[in-house]
Amino acid sequence: MKNDRSILHSVILYIILTILFSSHKITVAQQVHAKMVSQETMGKIYNEVKTPYKYGIVLKHPDSTKLVDSPTIYRMKNLWYMTYIVFDGKGYETWLAESKNLLNWTTKGKILGFTVDSWDANQKAGYVSLVNTKWGGNYSVEKYNGKYWMSYLGGGSSGYEAGVLGIGLSNTSTLTEAKEWDRLPKPILNPMDKDGRWFESKTIYKSLIIRDKNKRTKYRFVMYYNAKGDTADYESIGMAVSKDMVSWKRFGNEPVITKHKGICGDAQITRINNIYVMFYFGAFWKPGAFERFACSYDLINWTDWDGEDLVSTSEPYDKEYAHKPWVIKWKGVVYHFYTAVGQQGRVIALATSKELKR
Repeated sequence: MKNDRSILHSVILYIILTILFSSHKITVAQQVHAKMVSQETMGKIYNEVKTPYKYGIVLKHPDSTKLVDSPTIYRMKNLWYMTYIVFDGKGYETWLAESKNLLNWTTKGKILGFTVDSWDANQKAGYVSLVNTKWGGNYSVEKYNGKYWMSYLGGGSSGYEAGVLGIGLSNTSTLTEAKEWDRLPKPILNPMDKDGRWFESKTIYKSLIIRDKNKRTKYRFVMYYNAKGDTADYESIGMAVSKDMVSWKRFGNEPVITKHKGICGDAQITRINNIYVMFYFGAFWKPGAFERFACSYDLINWTDWDGEDLVSTSEPYDKEYAHKPWVIKWKGVVYHFYTAVGQQGRVIALATSKELKR
């Protein structure tokens, strides 16, 4: 009887453990599934953000030898503003333009220019931080510690994205005037940092800083940036976090978006209801350069769209590349600004969800 009772207890224990283990497996599977965005939902997002109508070029440099690049769009005092990059052969500077209607833009001047004897002397490609991410929102820019902030690609070497590049940080009291921003004396992230990861140990490119209001990452600020590693000769999008805007640390060990070839870069984040959408560009993992998107519930785990490009080459002015997005929805129309490279050099172009007449 004693042996029978022991055998019975063993069988019962086995059954209980099996049930618990099975339940645990289901729970883990459910958690993994919960982090993914369904393809049905991705399709709805695509239909919401797609811009099949190309309006054309909205900004180019009057000097055809100079290239413009990487728009960031925000709104203040009933006017629209665009920061953008100018490359003149020496390096990157950051400029400001103004518009009443998102279509006609007037250049106001330079906000990050060349300097002497600084780590970022010849490269300052800036991207305004803390732009409101709400889809169809007011696209205002939030202050932190009484200032507006902008991260930028920085470096000392002359040439097109030459030398070792890192991320600098600057701030200002005004977003509507063309005057030089104040810069921190050192980069906030660079490839040589001790916590640098395998995919970013060579150079770091464009960055975007948003506020994580719900602290899904347990940090106040989140940065996405594309980078290249010594052993990864391609660009992936990585993630960093901060509690105070100034001190940053890497988040996770892997990129959040990568194809393990070509380029994934220039992330922009918007929030459509409870879903975060990352617009980014892809290049060279299929021909040319083109606009893509991914979705997330938590800013950490991203589901990549596997359908059609949002914008791709089709016109003489973007026949080489259509890339580097900034996408907004305003008064029922989606505006997709991007860098176009073609017969008119490197310019800022626009595609929309509805056909707009010039």
